[in-house]
Amino acid sequence: MPSSKPPLVVIAGPTASGKSGLALALAQQIGGVIVNADSAQIYRDLRVLSAAPTDEELSRAEHRLYGVRDGALPCSAADWSDLAKGEIAKIHGEGRVPVLVGGTGLYLRTLLDGIAPVPAIDPAIRQRVRATPVDENAAKLRTLDPMAAERIRPTDGARINRALEVMLSTGRTLAEWQQEKHGGIAEDVTLRPMILLPPRKWLYARCDERFGHMIDQGAVAEVEALLARHLNPNLPVMRAIGVSEIADYLLGRQTLDAAIAAASQATRRYAKRQYTWFAHQPPADWPRIREALDVDNLPEALSLVSPGG
Repeated sequence: MPSSKPPLVVIAGPTASGKSGLALALAQQIGGVIVNADSAQIYRDLRVLSAAPTDEELSRAEHRLYGVRDGALPCSAADWSDLAKGEIAKIHGEGRVPVLVGGTGLYLRTLLDGIAPVPAIDPAIRQRVRATPVDENAAKLRTLDPMAAERIRPTDGARINRALEVMLSTGRTLAEWQQEKHGGIAEDVTLRPMILLPPRKWLYARCDERFGHMIDQGAVAEVEALLARHLNPNLPVMRAIGVSEIADYLLGRQTLDAAIAAASQATRRYAKRQYTWFAHQPPADWPRIREALDVDNLPEALSLVSPGG
């Protein structure tokens, strides 16, 4: 029997895997609305370096949540989830289909599964943890929350600190809090998901090609404008791939060719991490497309995610 729940298409995968092209083709086919689920594309300051939709693509289908945030205002997964819920509800209210597309797994997980109601961390505890060397925090975490310590890489200071802060401040492990997630919309929609996992060699070549295009399209000027704002270097917009590499070129620390090579390598590494996450983290019954998408197999992919398919 057809579901009475409104449809939500989710197209996910690593950067340069062809998500945007598939989403655009589907949106045109069904009159859908594309909704951004990429943590870089939400910032208006990163149109080039985030590979945001071009004017021509924007003219072919309606896009939402692209370039809606100033780089000085960080957008957390919870912030984005609230924005996405509002847009999805509006699109459903219009009788149309939202096509969610992006490669930020935490964004998708927060929207669909909800967020853990972890209380605010005691500021004194947070300050003490962050002033302590990572190896000492890791050792303490192995005592207080051995399961978290086993999951987290010893060099992942941010996650080690977070798990330790939660344990010290609340007396409960982060995993225990996460079992109480609320606010997710997965049960309220009919999901039509797809994960793109093309051959790695093809994907990495696309990463290199894409960054070369970004340079041609004005990535250097984009970073120059960011540097002129003197933003906090810890902001997400300043840590986006390509920003620090091009900044080093602009500041005379390396040549443009060296900056391009470094940023291309960083992009490939990011794609590799995304690839691993999307290969294993989403539910096993979400379809995985392991071929490179082109005109020959695009119709088959469209049929898998089309609400009428």
